[in-house]
Amino acid sequence: MIMKLTKIIFSCFIICCMTCADLQAQQAIANVYGREVRSLNGKWEAIIDLYDQGRKNKIFLNKKAEGKTDFYEYAFENGLRLNVPSDWNSQMPELKYYEGTVWYARRFDVKQQPAKRLSLYFGAVSYRCRIYLNGKEIGSHEGGFTPFQIEVTGLVKDTGNFLAVEVNNTRTVDAIPAMAFDWWNYGGITRDVFLVNTPKVFIEDYFIQLDKYKADKIDARIALSDKVAGTPLTIEIPELGVRQSLTTDEKGTAEVSFNVKKLERWSPQAPKLYKVIISSPDDKVEEMIGFRNIYVKGEDIYLNDKPIFLKSISFHEEIPQRKGRAFSEPDAVMLLSEAKALGCNMIRLAHYPQNEYIVRMAEKMGFLLWEEIPIWQGIDFENEQTKQKAGNMIGEMVMRDKNRCALTFWGVANETQPSAPRNEFLKHLISCVKDIDTTRLITAAFDLVRFNRDRQVFVMNDPFIKELDVVAVNKYMGWYHQWPVTPDKAVWDVAKGQPLIVSEFGGEALYGQTGNADVVSSWSEDYQATLFRDNLEMFKHIPNLRGTSPWVLFDFRSPFRFHPTNQEDWNRKGLVSDQGYRKKAWYLMKEYYDSIK
Repeated sequence: MIMKLTKIIFSCFIICCMTCADLQAQQAIANVYGREVRSLNGKWEAIIDLYDQGRKNKIFLNKKAEGKTDFYEYAFENGLRLNVPSDWNSQMPELKYYEGTVWYARRFDVKQQPAKRLSLYFGAVSYRCRIYLNGKEIGSHEGGFTPFQIEVTGLVKDTGNFLAVEVNNTRTVDAIPAMAFDWWNYGGITRDVFLVNTPKVFIEDYFIQLDKYKADKIDARIALSDKVAGTPLTIEIPELGVRQSLTTDEKGTAEVSFNVKKLERWSPQAPKLYKVIISSPDDKVEEMIGFRNIYVKGEDIYLNDKPIFLKSISFHEEIPQRKGRAFSEPDAVMLLSEAKALGCNMIRLAHYPQNEYIVRMAEKMGFLLWEEIPIWQGIDFENEQTKQKAGNMIGEMVMRDKNRCALTFWGVANETQPSAPRNEFLKHLISCVKDIDTTRLITAAFDLVRFNRDRQVFVMNDPFIKELDVVAVNKYMGWYHQWPVTPDKAVWDVAKGQPLIVSEFGGEALYGQTGNADVVSSWSEDYQATLFRDNLEMFKHIPNLRGTSPWVLFDFRSPFRFHPTNQEDWNRKGLVSDQGYRKKAWYLMKEYYDSIK
């Protein structure tokens, strides 16, 4: 594994994950939160550019009228101001549904340090953006859920730097996700913005983890920012008494495998993390890293050499009470605490890479994670540029989170229909993942299970599942699909020989609404509870079931859902309401998960 890592860890990101941007943003530095950073968060000036005139009029120059005949039909000063990080939709009623361009701007002073490099880091911008510094375009990025950075060494002034960001969230057929998706199309600079100081030659990336199968062997690889041979490096894990010395090769990389004694493996019951220190003569990075083994054998998923049942839940990167994107550590605590109360040991981060606060906090709290990119229905699988965008996006996701031991699954798709172009598209994504990380489990969620009346069993016919380590199925029995047999006779013959997860099930209910427990259109907590009881009974008859993940933890916003009294732009499948109240089905899932040891 380590030799494969040496040769091609960056190949997916650099070669097969190119975008069509004129000025492509750079690979984000590993562990930006462990670096010397200065936050650019706060109030930014903004202009709503409804007809996309800003670039034509070069408003990124921020010109001021000087002569008697000068005037400009725009101004950042004394106008709209928006919070960064945040979405724009939740900050003004007029922007609730807005899809289009908004320009952000702010000024900053910075003293360029001698023998240092300076980069501009964005945790995420939704969905596409162009970055301008002091009147010059310096980079662009597409993809609303992954980080990127742009080196600005030599481009900044000591005082009066003007930074402008052109942000556009317009849905397009070649985008990821595409034209239609069942969550809110939030736009804006939605995650942290930093200035990052590094030495001229710095530790750009590292991958340090436990061997896939061995409980006492750690594999490590380090990459410098430059191809400098002969640079001495060290890896220290003080609590384990580890100090390993390495020397970079002609590519500026180094690797080592070593054995450790008395290692306590990370698990949901004991989420142990160790301080790891990576040093070079000019740079040092510290990070808390956990170590665990995860693999599949037959129809079982093994964590630390023991079979595990995945007691999962999904949620969107959204604070329902605020009707906006989650972006902070307190937001992460709110979302994850409710999952912990439910008795979960896993989170499916639906349907896109969520912010790093959520990922890191989940690891500390003992959650396994399933992370995916938004290949959600409607993707143009025949479009080569879309495929390259998807490869770029999944590469950025894996590069950011590969050192998080909580990451168990890389998800490559959700609810896609079989076809030759789809298969090739998804194989490309799997290849992009494995070029960086061969140790996690690959999965995808399908909605293709059907009832075979001749055999009186549920089946699924999609040969692509053999490309996956674990098969996942979304099946809304009792909601989108009525029962062909009673739940106690609902036997499954799906993905035999592989572990199976029911990755979505459930139905909508308006909190506090009572009604007939057997009438779907009641939109009641009573019917939702019946639906959950029936599905839990069905699960007893899925022999290779190794996890469940009801959809979804919280009610979430979606323009898909426009029933005037029961939805009102909300998907009501949550076990918890948009106001934070637990529905009857929450208690049923809590009892079910507590019964599984």
